[in-house]
Amino acid sequence: MEFFTVMGKVWTEYSSLFLHGLWMTLYMGALTVLISTVSGSLMAMMHRSSWGIGRFKPLHAAAVVYVEVIRGTPILLQLYFFYFMLPQWFPALDLSEFTCVMIACCVNSTAYVCEIVRAGIQAVDAGQTEAARSLGLNSRQAMIHIVLPQAVKNILPALCNEFVAIVKETSLASTFFIGELMTQFKTINGITFRVLEPLTIVGIIYFLVTFVMSKLIALLERRMNASER
Repeated sequence: MEFFTVMGKVWTEYSSLFLHGLWMTLYMGALTVLISTVSGSLMAMMHRSSWGIGRFKPLHAAAVVYVEVIRGTPILLQLYFFYFMLPQWFPALDLSEFTCVMIACCVNSTAYVCEIVRAGIQAVDAGQTEAARSLGLNSRQAMIHIVLPQAVKNILPALCNEFVAIVKETSLASTFFIGELMTQFKTINGITFRVLEPLTIVGIIYFLVTFVMSKLIALLERRMNASER
């Protein structure tokens, strides 16, 4: 009972810090998904590019290398790399800690969004493209007007799941104390010298956010499937 009593006191006294941390977590997640959706879509187009010099396709090769390197290394390593690399390589930009961390998150998420978009496009029947070409549309027109509208139904739920994953991964950003939930836990822990109580509150907040988001994604998928019938 003492545990729950202390936890209640911690929440009462420091709820503003927890809520600020929640806001920063959701803000980071939303901003990362927004940016990586654009960059990941462009990367997916590069991955599918057939332009080249002879058999060498530079855009395709660059996209493949990017995706493999990013997906093959841990996000914490990438956070450290960009956190220390950007200020050293681009001192004139005077990048903040938050900006460096956000760039790292976007770089990481772009690789996964690229695969989501690419898989969504590939899931569209190839006959759709052939039919569009037979009607006189070129490859770009067929992609924009025929393939992408159908691919969105495959891509959107996966993007929402990526948002859920990013919300959880932002906890790693607490290494650099930029204000999200785990940073607030460290702050409150330093003030109260209590570990389990604030950590439990943070865990409950993460669970509630991801649980609600997962249910909303499931509802979206059901409605999208129903609209196809």
